[in-house]
Amino acid sequence: MYNSRKQEFAVGAFVVVGLLAAIYLTLSLGGTPWSSADSYNIRARFNDVTGLREGSAIRVSGVKVGVVSKLELDRETFAVWAYMNIPNWLILDDDSIAPVITDGLIGDKYLSVLPGRSGIPIEPGGDLYETESAVDLEGLIKNFAFGSVED
Repeated sequence: MYNSRKQEFAVGAFVVVGLLAAIYLTLSLGGTPWSSADSYNIRARFNDVTGLREGSAIRVSGVKVGVVSKLELDRETFAVWAYMNIPNWLILDDDSIAPVITDGLIGDKYLSVLPGRSGIPIEPGGDLYETESAVDLEGLIKNFAFGSVED
């Protein structure tokens, strides 16, 4: 009976350690920050974010540095605010540009941040207005196919 309890405890401990390892790997590979002290949030204003979603990557020079944490529609202007979770080591100036880019021809959308050079940093919780909305490739192809593209 004593050996049986030891065995059950060992199996239970093994299962708990395995679950903790799986959770750790899932969060690490998913790019989830471990604490908010390691990052800060800013928001960027867009006219259209078609295809962008919460959890989309934020990249600088092609390297993933953060994620879009929230998309919110402004009910008065119908603009979209994309909340960006940025690591503390990345200081973005107020003249930075954030276009919505497609990863490949029909891939996922992400924000490609082009750092500015003004020397005036965007404070945590601040706003970025230099943005470029997503290009609607489907609409362009449809217009081209039916001959309604203008010169």
